[in-house]
Parts: sequence; C-alpha cells; structure tokens
Amino acid sequence: MKETTVRVLEESEWTLYRDVRLQSLTDSPDAFSARLAEEADQDEQFWRERMTRSHRLLAERKGVPQGVVSVGPYENDPAAAEVYGLYVVPDARHGGVAWRLVEAATSVATRLGAERAYFWVGTDNPTAIGFANNVGFRVTGHRRPARTSDLERGDDEMAMVLPLQPDKTSTPNPNSAVTRETSDR
Repeated sequence: MKETTVRVLEESEWTLYRDVRLQSLTDSPDAFSARLAEEADQDEQFWRERMTRSHRLLAERKGVPQGVVSVGPYENDPAAAEVYGLYVVPDARHGGVAWRLVEAATSVATRLGAERAYFWVGTDNPTAIGFANNVGFRVTGHRRPARTSDLERGDDEMAMVLPLQPDKTSTPNPNSAVTRETSDR
C-alpha cells in the first residue's frame, strides 16, 4: 500500500483545498468556526486569498485527498506559528494522517523560524487534547471563548503549545514530534 504523503499546496491548487475544506464543513460542522453556508458559494478570489494567508497542507494517498491542516503566523506572538483547521476524511481517520499533517505543519513552522507552535482545542474535548498531547503539545493557561459552532462541547478553548526550537538548558525529549524527521516519508 502506498504511504500517505503531505505537501504544501500552491495558490494554483486552491480548488483542491476548497474541496477538502467544504467536505470538512459538511462532515464535521461542529469542529470549525465557519459554517458550510458561509463558504460554499465563495468565488475563486476568496479561495486564492485564503491560500496566500497561510500555508495549506494536504495529505494524500494514491492521489486521493486524506486531510488538510493550515499553519500560519500566530497573532499574539510574533515568534510563534499557529496550527489550525485540522481535518481528516472519515475513511482515513485513526490511521496516522492527523499526526502526519500536524508533524508536517510544525516542520513548516520550524523552517519559517517559529520558536513555538500553538494549537487551540476545546476544553471539553478530551480526544483533541489527548491527540495534541501525544504529538507533543502542552497545555497552557491561555483560554478564549470557543470559536466553533458547537458551544455544547464547552464555551472555552485552550491553547496548547509545542516548542519548536531546542531549549539549550534542558535535555532533548526523544519522544518529541519535532525531533523526528518529518519530510519525504
């Protein structure tokens, strides 16, 4: 079986991103701050602009999209990046695709010079918290009102942070996602 690959999409591939993004809003409407009705009828210019604001990564297996994630600047910390918009198609879940997407996103952030990456999760979403923790993100005290459309899961999100640059004062963690090679697997 051919492995899943993850790559950064070019602006010209906006239709690929759009299609997976709209699928995410259809399949998991409660997981995102946007709604399908807000994005479904947007024009090419909308999607091209979105492609230039952040890096959009696509996971594929045999040329079939398996999921997406975005990584871009973190508005509250100029030395950081934010990983967001993580989505894996239902047939590819529980197969390591989410892990590969986040690992590739943090690799992109590292190459761009970010010292840390933030990933926001609902405080009442133990699955997302556990996933982020397993990747290497750690809970912070930063909270904000939930931006998702499903406030039944809780009305707060918390920032989880992953150091991307080695701390010269401590021993490296051999289990950290950033210590493993993440490209061209």
